[in-house]
Formats: sequence, C-alpha cells, structure tokens
Amino acid sequence: MSLAPHVLHELQGRFGVSGVLIAPEDLIPYSFDGTAALSQMPACVVFAGSTDDVVFVLTLATRTRTPVVTRGSGTGLSGGSLPVPGCIVLCTVRLNRIIEVDQSNLVMEVEPGVTTLEVAEAAAAAGLFYPPDPGSMKISTIGGNVAENSGGLRGLKYGITRNYVMGLEIVLPNGELLKTGNKCVKDVAGYSLKDLFVGSEGTLGVLTRILLRLIPKPEAKRTMIATFDAMDTAAQTVSDIIAAKIIPCTLEFLDRTTLRCVEDFTKVGLPDCEALLLMETDGHPAQVADEADQMASIAHRNGCRSLRVAANEAEATALATARRSAFSALARLAPTTILEDATVPRSELAKMIRFVDDIARKYQLRIGTFGHMGDGNLHPTFLTDERNHSEMERVHEAFRDIFNEAIRLGGTITGEHGVGLAKKEFLPSFLGPAQMRVMRALRRELDPAGILNPGKMFD
Repeated sequence: MSLAPHVLHELQGRFGVSGVLIAPEDLIPYSFDGTAALSQMPACVVFAGSTDDVVFVLTLATRTRTPVVTRGSGTGLSGGSLPVPGCIVLCTVRLNRIIEVDQSNLVMEVEPGVTTLEVAEAAAAAGLFYPPDPGSMKISTIGGNVAENSGGLRGLKYGITRNYVMGLEIVLPNGELLKTGNKCVKDVAGYSLKDLFVGSEGTLGVLTRILLRLIPKPEAKRTMIATFDAMDTAAQTVSDIIAAKIIPCTLEFLDRTTLRCVEDFTKVGLPDCEALLLMETDGHPAQVADEADQMASIAHRNGCRSLRVAANEAEATALATARRSAFSALARLAPTTILEDATVPRSELAKMIRFVDDIARKYQLRIGTFGHMGDGNLHPTFLTDERNHSEMERVHEAFRDIFNEAIRLGGTITGEHGVGLAKKEFLPSFLGPAQMRVMRALRRELDPAGILNPGKMFD
C-alpha cells in the first residue's frame, strides 16, 4: 500500500526526494525486525535528524491519518517495530548524540539513536557504570531499550532499563512536545509520566531525548562457571544462592543443546554437561571474594561436576560474551530461530524448565533453553523452518502451552522482549479486563487518531 500523493509530497518537501525511501529494494531492510517469520513492507522510510523532524512527521501523520512505526536498529524480538501496511517508518538512528555526561549528578543525557554499548562506554570513560546490558547491546539503540523496557544479564542485581530512566523528552502523536523527569533523585510532583512511556513499545509517543541514571563503577568482579549433570540441581543452586542473601550481578544458565552450539561457535573451552551456570559477583573486593567463595561452596553442595574461575578480565569477558552469543549460536542450526522469554518466580524455575522439555517432546520440536536463571527469565528457543507450515503450527501451539503454564505458575508472558505483535493474543488472559480497559483508555487519550504503531500490544 503506497502513501497518498500529498503525504509523500510533504515528506519530500521536508526531507528531500532522496531522503524518503520508497523503492522496494530500499524498503526491504525495514520490512522486518529481529522477530522470525514476520514481515511487512512499509510505504516509506524517513530518518529523523532532529526533534523538529519528529514533530513534523507526527503532525502530518495525525492530520492525514497515516500510521507511523518508529524504529531504531530493528533488533526487537516481538515484532514491535514491524511496519503496518501504508505506514511511514520513522527511523531514529541519526538522532545519535550523547548530549551530556554529568558526573556531579551521575546522569547522562542522550538521543534515542545512541547504541547501548556507546552509553556503557561513555559511562565507563567517566568512571561510572550503566548496568542494563541486553544481549543485542552492541547494536540495539537506547531508544529501543526504553520503548521495550529491556533487561539483560545483570538484571538480577541491577534491574532493567526502567530503573535507570530519570527523564524523557517525547513527541506526542499530535506533534506536541512533552518533557517529564529531571536530574533530581527525589521528585514526587504529579504522576510519574516517564514510567508510562517506558515499555510503551512506540504506541504513545516518540522519544527524542533520554536522561539516564548512572552509578559508581564496581571496584572488583569475579566470574565463574559451574557445570551440572541435571538442570534441577543447577536451579537448586540458584535458589540456595538467593536464600543465602547473595545477589550476584549475573546468574545465567545454558542447557546442553545451547551449550554445545555456543562452544562450537565461540571455542572458549566450555565443558559438555546438562546445565551450565555463569555466575558473577561484583562490588567491594572483600565482598566479591566472600560471595564468590559462598557461591562456589553452594554449587559444590549441590553436586556440581566442575567449577571454573576466570583468571583475569579477558577470560571473564570471553565467558560472558559466550553467553551473549547463545541466540546467534543456536541460529546456525536451523533456517528459522524463534526466541521467547517466558518468566516465572525463581522457585518455579526447575518445574518450568522440565515443562519446556516436555513440550519439545509433545510437539516433536527442537528447543534450546537458556536465560537469566537468577530472575526467572527463560529463553526457550525454537529451531524450526518457517517454510514448514505444519511444524510452525506446532510451534504456535507450543508457545500457547508455555505461556499458559508460565501464567499458571505466577509468571508472565514476557520478561524483557515486549508484547508487540508476537504476544498480543496472550495479553488479555494475563492482564485481565480491568488492566486492559485502562491501557486502552490511555492509548485512546494520547493517540485518538490511532496513528502510532497500530496493531501492536492490542488492537
């Protein structure tokens, strides 16, 4: 579906004829994101270079009832930045300035197109620390992180993106500029509107500036991997570590399928076993040494087969990088790789992992499971082929069973990937009628014309 001629004319008047992508070969890279088996061609793509550009596009879109889908690097895994027919894709990767690193107030102000890694490196250069670290941090943008409320390996101890957003500049669908939050550590004046936009998946406004909280850089860190003959004992180790009042900065796991793929991909010397835990503690050197010793002791009490301590920072980085490569490693095994993120209370981890194994057998599917065991966030990863329609039907049924089981165990349908298109059918059963009614009312109030990311989260 193409744009109305007068809409295209106004866009070209603003961005130039070459600045509005409309040729099919130019649109194809923007017709999908990181979500497998979903694609849709947009009508055009434009690149915002300023807040004024965003204001122009949204004002035009509201006036002409043209849908707009905001996009960063397109690494999302729930179809959140997937175009809709006849839409303008508003790409914010050129809004990529680090505006300020304020060491006195421990904050950083950035534009949405700055990558997560660039944020982390700018903080480190100032002797500070930005903890959220999604697996895609080398290429994902901070605007996308805020829109999806991204997590990462360090979420157990340090929390997720929401915990580090202090303020936002947002262009509302009608082109009005809204600023919320500031550098103050305490501010309870009015509703916390910034929290409304964090995790809103591009449905309520377009971010143009983000004020991030930074913290002092930990003095020391120790990284270990422990191997187990059964996932249950790995899960029990995690439960015992938390019960001992130890909150590691990282507590990750890989099952055998994922582990073999990662080792073949990274060649870092990971041993073959049923379950592997990656454990990291950071902070004051004395505290790090004590917590590492306690975690090692707990792992041994639960029958770990082997325990390896990273000898230096380079080895620690290699081990963490190996875990971050899990998705890429699994993707080498099949034409289509579908990564999910059901989350359950930590006490239900072993039960949920066994359930995923049962589901794989029930539907005759290949599933590799890894994730953030410390916070109950599992990533069952389906190795399939979207051209095999009968298998894709079984994949969908497996998803349904997994999400229903997560809800039954007191969990959620998504811990960090968002709802987007991929999970919106499951949202009403998870949230219930009251929450759905309030969310719909908020969306109608802020976007009465329905132009922003239509069809995402809910219809």
